[in-house]
Amino acid sequence: MPDGGDLRGVESTPRQDTQVRVFAMPPRDDAPPSEILQGFLEALTSDDPRYSTARQYLTPDAAQKWQPESATTVLVDGPGTQADRAGTREEATDYTFRLTGTRVATVDAQQAYTPASGDYNQSVHLARDKKSGQWRIDVPPEGVVMGKSDFQRNYMSLNKYYFASDTTSAGSGQPMAVADPVYVRERVDPTTQMVRSLLAGPTSWLRPVVRSSFPTGTALAKGVASLTPDDQNKLTVPLNGKAAGIGQGKCDEMAAQLLFTLKSLNATLDEVELRAGDRRLCNLTGDRAIAVAERGAETHPDYLYFIDGRHRLLRTTDSGDSARSEPVPGALGDGATAVRSVAVARDEHTAAGVSLDGKALYVTTTVASSSLGEPVLQSKGKTENDRLTTPSWDGQGDLWTADRDPADPRLLLLEKGGGDPLEVLTPSLDGRINAVRVAADGVRIALVVDKGGKQSLLIGRIERDLTGERPVVSVQELRSATPDLEQVTTMSWAGDSRLVVVGRQAGGVEQVQYVQCDGSIPETGTLPGLTEVTSIAAADDTDTPLFATSKGGLLWLPGGSGWRTLEEKASVAFYPG
Repeated sequence: MPDGGDLRGVESTPRQDTQVRVFAMPPRDDAPPSEILQGFLEALTSDDPRYSTARQYLTPDAAQKWQPESATTVLVDGPGTQADRAGTREEATDYTFRLTGTRVATVDAQQAYTPASGDYNQSVHLARDKKSGQWRIDVPPEGVVMGKSDFQRNYMSLNKYYFASDTTSAGSGQPMAVADPVYVRERVDPTTQMVRSLLAGPTSWLRPVVRSSFPTGTALAKGVASLTPDDQNKLTVPLNGKAAGIGQGKCDEMAAQLLFTLKSLNATLDEVELRAGDRRLCNLTGDRAIAVAERGAETHPDYLYFIDGRHRLLRTTDSGDSARSEPVPGALGDGATAVRSVAVARDEHTAAGVSLDGKALYVTTTVASSSLGEPVLQSKGKTENDRLTTPSWDGQGDLWTADRDPADPRLLLLEKGGGDPLEVLTPSLDGRINAVRVAADGVRIALVVDKGGKQSLLIGRIERDLTGERPVVSVQELRSATPDLEQVTTMSWAGDSRLVVVGRQAGGVEQVQYVQCDGSIPETGTLPGLTEVTSIAAADDTDTPLFATSKGGLLWLPGGSGWRTLEEKASVAFYPG
């Protein structure tokens, strides 16, 4: 041990270097057309904030008109280049190339991701600059184009948050926070990108069912180029005059939107302060944000539930080898009536169970002994596979299920779990519903839909018209969350915008993976394999363990290892919801 020398401060946690940033090379003098094009394409994948190097490969007029933020096209591989003989090369004044590839996805001007397919084919025209005599691109491609690997290196998926327009939490009565996933450039000031994106409003797909507490026209104050939290993990956000006259309650909601949004990027952020001009509008800490609005990822379930070999509803609080299971109080846990599927409400006080033959749906308490009573819904389907699906509860306490009777297929909603069922309109549905899972926010629904023997996972937007005596509910703009899978066996929400799915590609083996509700695959997409899966259980709180049932019974997935058996006989496992 040294016994002398100066004192030096050290960090308790060594500072980690950020990922290496990549900047493109500008064009060299007298570069031929092919090199100019290749340099431009490489510049599109750099970390240059405003694509200033890429613009050096364009003519002055094209550089001024080109809008790289208008769209990003993602291809399987980087764009291929082919010389197009339509160019008048014999005059040595212009040159045309064709960019080719296979589409994977597009990211639009709102930063929303959409899966895509088919061929990409676009012309790029080059001409000699009249002043310098250098080759430059005068007709660039629309937006930005790059291969999948470059996209994964450059972009990251983050959630921005708004509030459900027509739903509130059944337990607290608070607004429900709704995640709106977008893709931003990972090493180009993502904090400021996310704040600007949040202020710009929700993406087009989500906009009809959410609201923002920021007044229309709110933006960052003039001259604000970048936002950075201070050393106390507090972020100050200067806004323009549109936000100057807001009240305390509305300001708290605005700050909660910012905190929820930026927490997905920086988990250590603890406080947001909003300012307009020289005036502080409000400040909000993470602890207070959960009292302003309810967010699914902040809700930790008390129990995992499963159906055992005797068709009873059981629950467990532990996920380790010492887990102890117990029957749920009430009629579903005593075994008097066999059930094949159950959904427990998010407050864990009520459950809905489907009889073993799939004909009847019952709703009962889970906190005391009770009789099952009369079913709240019955199916007339002739076979078990033509009857009721597993039910699902949303965050405001409504119950959803689908009747698969070929003579009268319907998606149904029972308000607060009872009364006359509402038939939910599904104008864009093409196929028959196999499974239903409603997100905690009550404005998004996941459906496994069978069409021609192919099972797809579709995400829809739940719209409610509350002007009449009874609400009119519809599911709009269904979109695929698993375009690469041919068969989807089961699924569960696993976060504010993420699901865990069991399925397989054409000719492939069954796999367990995470998917985003926009159809993209997160970095932690693939999970350890499991065969003959009958159910998968994930919670909105992503720290909650993952469970599944298969021919091996009830299994759980410890972090960093394979599946382990907890119960040898179990048919279905699930968390509340």
